[in-house]
Amino acid sequence: MQRRALLGLALAAPFLGHAASAQENGPPLPVVASFSILGDMVRQIGGEAVRVHVIAGPDVDAHTFQPRPSDAQAVREAKLLVRNGLGFDAWMDRLARSAGYKGATATASQGVTPRRMEEADSQGHGHSHGTTTDPHAWQDLRNGQIYARNIGEALASADPARAERFRAAAATYAARLAILDAWVREQIATVPEARRRVVTSHDAFGYFGAAYGVRFLAPQGVSTESEPSAAQVARLIRTLKQEKITALFLENMANPATLNRLAHEAGVKVQGRLYADALSAEGGPAATYETMFRNNIGLLVPAMAGN
Repeated sequence: MQRRALLGLALAAPFLGHAASAQENGPPLPVVASFSILGDMVRQIGGEAVRVHVIAGPDVDAHTFQPRPSDAQAVREAKLLVRNGLGFDAWMDRLARSAGYKGATATASQGVTPRRMEEADSQGHGHSHGTTTDPHAWQDLRNGQIYARNIGEALASADPARAERFRAAAATYAARLAILDAWVREQIATVPEARRRVVTSHDAFGYFGAAYGVRFLAPQGVSTESEPSAAQVARLIRTLKQEKITALFLENMANPATLNRLAHEAGVKVQGRLYADALSAEGGPAATYETMFRNNIGLLVPAMAGN
């Protein structure tokens, strides 16, 4: 019954999913989002009622991003900044200060239970991450629903005249994400638990692994700024061979050199490219948060199963 209700909300998305048009309620609200996944969420909820400037865009590594002068100008003109938080986009705060921004700032991850890296180490990753908090909370779709509600409330506060429309759109979007979450669980359940092991470029899938019962290994920590040691790489090669792991993936914004070396020395084929920290460009396989999950699941499930 609950899932039928969610499906009904999702089917109503074309009618409820976007906030009022600019023609109906004045000019669109100028919003700056720190990276592409948040930018898509703001667009899904705000529709034509928002004008979104994304600082770290598609296929861009937000871990090491350096804002441009044009980004500072966009921040100065914005009525709302949307950041991830959890240490992922700390440069956003520096940018806001340097631009003299005085408006509202929303932290999309507010209310999420942070995943501590001590938990990741206990799962057998075998390397130090150099941080205590995993910032990739959007990789659990239940957290994505928290993001949606936070963004909806932030838009409502920044533009009270359209507040109820933003809240309704956020609720509809969150319902779509709940349906997608159920689908992801169904797909993962088709793979035997012993086969749910994946190697990726860096440790971006910890929330995904904890939520959906998949063990992820990576030569790099949660930030792409870290470099794996020779011992860490050697340990991963042994793990690949001993556990006969067949799901080995690059990420769209990570340096492929280390993973290609792993694949070569372990005699394993790289199965494709996952999207973790950044969406693809428009027209690509992961141009939205929702299609990112569908793309990744479409690659992960057959690779884990050994197909």
